[in-house]
Amino acid sequence: MSTSVASTTLAYCQYVNPQWARLLDVLGMNVEYRRCQGIHLTTTEDIVLKDFLSGYCVHNIGHNHPRVVAALVEELERNGPAMLQSHVPQLAGELAARLCQLAGSSLSKVFFASSGSEGIEATIKFARATTGRNGLVAAKGAFHGLTCGALSLMEGSFWSEGFGPLLPDTHQVPFNDLDALETVLRSKKIAAFIVEPVQAEAGIYTPKEDYLIRAQELCRKYGTLFVLDEVQTGMFRTGPFLAFQHWKLDPDMVILAKALSGGLVPVGAVLMTETIYDSVYSSLRRAIIHTSTFGENHLAMRAGLATLDVLLEENLGQNAIERGHQLRAGLRAIAGEYEMIAEIRGIGLLCGIAFQAPHGFLLRSSFEAFRKVHPALFGQMLVRHLFLREHILTQICGNNFMVLKAAPPLNASTADIEQFLHAFANMMKSIHHSTAFWTEALNIARKAVNI
Repeated sequence: MSTSVASTTLAYCQYVNPQWARLLDVLGMNVEYRRCQGIHLTTTEDIVLKDFLSGYCVHNIGHNHPRVVAALVEELERNGPAMLQSHVPQLAGELAARLCQLAGSSLSKVFFASSGSEGIEATIKFARATTGRNGLVAAKGAFHGLTCGALSLMEGSFWSEGFGPLLPDTHQVPFNDLDALETVLRSKKIAAFIVEPVQAEAGIYTPKEDYLIRAQELCRKYGTLFVLDEVQTGMFRTGPFLAFQHWKLDPDMVILAKALSGGLVPVGAVLMTETIYDSVYSSLRRAIIHTSTFGENHLAMRAGLATLDVLLEENLGQNAIERGHQLRAGLRAIAGEYEMIAEIRGIGLLCGIAFQAPHGFLLRSSFEAFRKVHPALFGQMLVRHLFLREHILTQICGNNFMVLKAAPPLNASTADIEQFLHAFANMMKSIHHSTAFWTEALNIARKAVNI
C-alpha cells in the first residue's frame, strides 16, 4: 500500500469503518484511484483496471460520463433552487414524465427518494395504504436493501442479525415457485408481492418464461399489489429500459435507483399507478404525508435527465444485449473445459458465473479447506486474483458466494469483453492446473480467520 493510501486509510479507520479497510487490505484491493472514466479505473500507481462490477449496476453509462458531469456543472452554476422545499421542482416533473413514458404500462406517477432501500420503504407504506392490508411476501434469496423494512423482506440472518425485531407478517417463498406464492396469497392478507425480475445477489437467477406473468395474475386474483424491484435490473441493464418489459408485464409499482443519475448523485424513484397515488396522497391534508428531503433536488433530477439522454442516444440497451450475448457465449466456451464451473447465467449485461465443488481429490481438498475458513473465501480469492493478476474489478454475489458477477458498464466494447474472457480463462487455468492459486489463497486465509 502506498503512503498516500495508508494515510487516507488511517483516517477512514479512525472515523468510519476499520473492518472494511481491513478486508480490502487482506484482499490486496486497498488502492487509491486518481481517475475513473468509462469502464477504466486508474490508480495512483498508474495501474488501469477494467470495471466489471459497475458499482453493483450503478455505472450503466460508465464512470463520470462527460455529458452528465457537464449537466451538473451547468446546474450548479445556475444558482437555482436546488433544495428550496417550498416550490414545485420543475425538473422533477420532467424526469418523472420521461420515466413513465419509457416504462409504459399503467405506471403514471413517480415518488423520488435518495436510494433503492428508501424506495422499498415507500412501496411498503404505499401498498398498505392502498390495500388496507399489512402482510408482505418476497422471494427467497432476494436483496432489497438494509433498512428495517427492506430487511424484513429478506430471509436468513446474515444481514439482519443483531438488529432486533423486523416487520411482522412477512413471508418468503422460493423464486420461480408459483404454488408457494399462491399458498401465501390465498389468505388475502398480503398487501404486496415484492420481487426482483432477475435475482442479482442471489446468483443472477432469471425467471422461468411464464413465472412473472403468472405471479402477476395471482396477485390480481387475490387483491395483492405486484411490485418489481428494478434497482439493479433497470435503466437498460438487461436490454430494455426495465427488465419487466421482456415479459410485457403491468406492475403496480417499480423501484429504481443506482444507475438513475449516472452514479454521481444519490437518487431513487418509485413508479406507481394512479390508484396507488390516490390512496396515499388523497387530499390537501395528505399532500406531504410521505416525502424525502433530498428526493427531488435539482442536481439529482438534472443528472437523471442527462443519464437518460446518454442511455438512449448511445443506444446502450442494444449494446447491453449484444455484448451480453458475446460475454455469455465466451464464458460457456471456457466453462466446457473446467469442472468447477457449474453454469453461466444472465441477461443483457448482468451475468453470473456459478462455481461448484471440484470432483478431483487434490482440488477438492483445497476447496474444502477454504470453505472451513469462511464460505465466501473461495469467491473472494477469485475476485482477488482477477484484480491483482488481470486488472479486472468484479465481485461475488452478496447472497450466493459461489457466483462471480460480471456486470460492466453498458458502453463496454467488444474488446473489453474479450479482455475479460482472456483474463477469466487465465484464472481458470491457474485454478485447475497450478498450485499457486491455492497456496497463495490459503496463506491469505491464515491472515483472515476473523473476517
